[in-house]
This record gives sequence, structure tokens and C-alpha cells, in this order.
Amino acid sequence: MSKDLRNYKLVIWRQASPQEKGGFEQYQVDGISPDTSFLEMLDILNDRLIKQNIRPIEFDSDCREGICGACGCLVNGQAHGPRQKATTCQIYMRSFENGDTITVEPWRAKAFPVIRDLVVDRSSFDRIISAGGYISVKSAKHADANAMLIPKPDADQAFDYATCIGCGACVAACPNASASLFTGAKISQFTLMPQGRVEREKRVERMVDQMDREGFGGCTNIGECEASCPKGISISAIATMKAEYLKAALSGRTESNASDGAM
Repeated sequence: MSKDLRNYKLVIWRQASPQEKGGFEQYQVDGISPDTSFLEMLDILNDRLIKQNIRPIEFDSDCREGICGACGCLVNGQAHGPRQKATTCQIYMRSFENGDTITVEPWRAKAFPVIRDLVVDRSSFDRIISAGGYISVKSAKHADANAMLIPKPDADQAFDYATCIGCGACVAACPNASASLFTGAKISQFTLMPQGRVEREKRVERMVDQMDREGFGGCTNIGECEASCPKGISISAIATMKAEYLKAALSGRTESNASDGAM
């Protein structure tokens, strides 16, 4: 065995179903290359468990390139792991010392119920997005790309907000399990663009109200969401969301005033 190979003790959350009580179990994984990704290490462990007729560890993944947002778990208490601006699939075992004990558990939030082991139900995010609805578009011929002038700072900021991959790290890292950074980023990217300003009042109220209905906590400006975000999205998105919500309420054009003929 190469001297470069490493050994780790894993303490992993196991939970067979949402109805069953979960708990931590320990596993020893030996002979792991430091260039192995964290998820590849779990694959190796699962191969060994299957050969022993032990149920493999369930975890989410898809692209494994930090793009899709499917992966995500707490590694030693940190959302996604020890590296900033990286998803779990972008963490490599060289980030850990030989012989380390690594604790792995799912996102912890009321709105993210555990399905099995490290897999949680993040469909609450989908419902927040759906609540926002669509933007008004013309069905005629596409306009020239330069026909609608957008200030570069606005375009750049909107692009930064749009990089949110909906992984849920912001929720997992927040002591309040708040989804304000996720919701704020989705609202703010449209607010900055002319195409998204037609429905801005309805959109912000619907999405914020849906976020509250899902059971996420409130934002108290702790900042852990920004620190744990793999895309480095600024908490300025939350400030924009709150400002938009207040403007919508003061304008008298929110959903709650629709029955009064205000819209």
C-alpha cells in the first residue's frame, strides 16, 4: 500500500426513513488517496458496505462539479465542508489529515425533513420559486440583445445573485434555519433587470410569504449564510428583498390588497 494513502474514521448519520429515529454510526475507511473527492470516498465506502450486505449510505449528488446544487451535507459541523466557496462534491480528502475523525450529517432544518441518511427534502425551495410566478414576456420576435440598455453594475449584480444553485447550505448554516439568502437572491436577480420589474410587487410578497409558510426561521443578520454559500452570494440580497417587500406593502399593490381593488 502506498504511503500516500490515508485512513479515516467516519461518524455518519443513519436514518432509514422520515418516520424512524436516526443516529450516528462509525465506519473505518482505509487506503484513500488524498486526491479522492469526498463523495468518491463515500462511493468507496458504499461499495465495501454492499459487499458486506450492509445498506449503503444514501446521499444526494448529480453533476459533481459544483453546478447543480444537489449535493450537500454537514461535514464536521460545517455546511459542505472545510473549504469556503465549494460544494461537498468539490471537497477532496487532502483537506483532512490522515487518521482524522470526520462527522457527516444531513442539513438540519424543520423545512428540510430527512428522507434517508444524508438526503433531505428540499422541495420547499421549489415551492418558493413557484410562488414567484413568471415574468411578462412578449411572444413576438426576439428583440436585439442591445435594444434594452442595462447598467453594467446592475447586470453584474443580477448575475451574481443568479448563481445561487439552491443547495440549502445557507439554511443549514443559519442558527435560525432561515432561507432569506436563497429567497433574497431569487427575488433580487429579477428586481435588478427591467424584464422582472412588472410583477415585482406580487413576486416579492408571494415568495416571502411562501418562505414563511414553509417553516423557515427569520434572518437576524448573523452572516453564516454568506460565509457558507458555495457561490459567495452577498447578504445584500436579503437587504434588497426586505426593501422590495416594504415598498410593495407601502405601494398598496400587494396580494393582500387585491380584494380591495388596489391592484
